[in-house]
Amino acid sequence: MAVKGVLTVSEVAVESAAAESEVRRTQRVHRTRVLIVGTGFSGLGMAIALKKAGQHNFLIVEKADDIGGTWRENTYPGCACDVPSHMYSYSFEQNANWSKMWSEQPEILDYLRRVVDKYDLRSHIHFGVEADGGEWDERTAKWHVATTGGAEYVAQFVVSGIGALHIPNIPRFAGVERFRGASWHSAQWNHDFDLTGKRVAVIGTGASAIQLIPEIVDRVAHLDVYQRTPAWVLPRTNFPIPHQLRALFRRVPLTRMAFRDGIYWVYEALGLGLNGHANLMRPLERIAEHNIARGIDDPELRRKLTPRYRIGCKRILGSNDYYPALNRPNVSVITDPIAQFTENGIVTADGTDRPADAVIYATGFHVTDGFQSMNIAGIGGRKLVQEWNEHGIQSYYGICARGFPNAFFLLGPNTGLGHNSVVFMIEQQIKYVMKAMELVDSTGAAGLDVRTSAQDRFNSEIQHKLAGGVWSTGGCTSWYLDSKGVNRTIWPGFTWQYWRRTRKLNPDDFELLARTP
Repeated sequence: MAVKGVLTVSEVAVESAAAESEVRRTQRVHRTRVLIVGTGFSGLGMAIALKKAGQHNFLIVEKADDIGGTWRENTYPGCACDVPSHMYSYSFEQNANWSKMWSEQPEILDYLRRVVDKYDLRSHIHFGVEADGGEWDERTAKWHVATTGGAEYVAQFVVSGIGALHIPNIPRFAGVERFRGASWHSAQWNHDFDLTGKRVAVIGTGASAIQLIPEIVDRVAHLDVYQRTPAWVLPRTNFPIPHQLRALFRRVPLTRMAFRDGIYWVYEALGLGLNGHANLMRPLERIAEHNIARGIDDPELRRKLTPRYRIGCKRILGSNDYYPALNRPNVSVITDPIAQFTENGIVTADGTDRPADAVIYATGFHVTDGFQSMNIAGIGGRKLVQEWNEHGIQSYYGICARGFPNAFFLLGPNTGLGHNSVVFMIEQQIKYVMKAMELVDSTGAAGLDVRTSAQDRFNSEIQHKLAGGVWSTGGCTSWYLDSKGVNRTIWPGFTWQYWRRTRKLNPDDFELLARTP
């Protein structure tokens, strides 16, 4: 029994480890072979791959005080993944115990925490450290990465695992500074504000909105939903996975793997309709239209909620309770543009002034412009953000960028998906990065840089394919497109094609950098 005021051996060990971590974090210069930025699926997966290869000389910097990335940040009511759990997880760390077909945020975060503990990754993580740009030193062939806290990390390789969905997009409205109520983005949920009995405005009707609206509609006095463009929402029941099936998955892993493979190929089939065969998506539109009809009584509201573009042009959503929530008497769907905020609410373009105690921005994230957070300078001081602003966001397989040797991006440009699990893409990219590092080591080089010809060839090919995809021809604008209307987000094809393209690294596509004497 522990004596009051006296620490147990385990408590001393924990405090000692925490103190050691704090000392490491506050050192001014940290040297490592590989620096990983971020602790979401990308960063953690990269770290595990290094450990499995027997490479332990790496560090991970994480701006927050816990791991998880998107699944740490998003804690809004109803937050869940829209890809089945058995597919939205590492293939090498499958989980037989997912409780639902589409897992909710706490369960996904718990999964990531268990993975971190299993592979002993916490000893490699510096929490509370935010990368703030990096410079390539051509003389030493090393990256020097600065942090907002003033520390510096020196590494041979840098791997960005920050992903695309990490910078909340909050539109600028006239008069917003005058609003005296509470306001927050869905990814920065205010758990201290009680919505009970309040008039609440939700701006946006995308993936986050269709999850959180059904969760809060019973608590609020009135809910105003501000919609710019309706989404296609397919019916979906998030059914529990029976205990008997979970037990089977634990006892017979092949059944779990077969279940995962089945999910993969069902979702992969959508890629055919998205990539140049949009008419194949018409049956899904009919299902979505029926979902609206059965959930909404008012014909005028049905009209407002029915998209005028081809399904798949924007992200396809799934919910059985979104439309019934909008059908409630205490909910108003507003399609008039927002003109301005007042001290007590929102005024739309038609002059209607609607009071609000709280405003929730379900307005997504900076995606294409979010890449601008990659504030790095490569060979000759060339700046990545400046080059992408001038010439468009371009990379090689979404992993490498010309002029920025030994820097790798996970879920980089044109590797997002509209039909399957991005974790699959992440795993292929990690394997490719490992092959790139192996090439450097096996040749005795200091680093490698993708050739301009290889990068140009790749981008020309994918933009040609994207031009015929539903994202370009479906009649909508979306966050898949940059400010010039060019798709810099989506992979144009099947994920198995990406696997085939990246499973081998062609040394001819890279220039090897010689070590300096």
